[in-house]
Amino acid sequence: MPAGKVKWYDPAKGFGFLSQENGPDVYVRSDALPEGTEALKAGTRVEFGIAQGRRGDQALQVRVLDAPASVSRNRAQAKRKSPEAMEVIVEDAIRLLDATGEAYRHGRHPERNAARATAKVLRALADELES
Repeated sequence: MPAGKVKWYDPAKGFGFLSQENGPDVYVRSDALPEGTEALKAGTRVEFGIAQGRRGDQALQVRVLDAPASVSRNRAQAKRKSPEAMEVIVEDAIRLLDATGEAYRHGRHPERNAARATAKVLRALADELES
């Protein structure tokens, strides 16, 4: 069974790529993940079967061997930000969303850099609200 590491995986899109130790990258879909696993972290060592898909090799029956060491804090250990710090994050999110809405009101998509900044702030806000 081939082995490798998770190159990247996007749980929102339900797919990603695995880097083989001896071969090309392999596409992986969410239905190939172990039962109860919704995402794979980049760098996680895995084993997987391979099938030929329409666009190349595709991973089947992924088995997680070991997760990479993490420098991030565990959610249970994470300390919540102060209300004052959260106020700044929320106000930034509102300003960015207002600018994004303005672009849409004028019949255009926001600029790529502005969209990325908005997404980054929204992710940080979501992570903090869940902690």
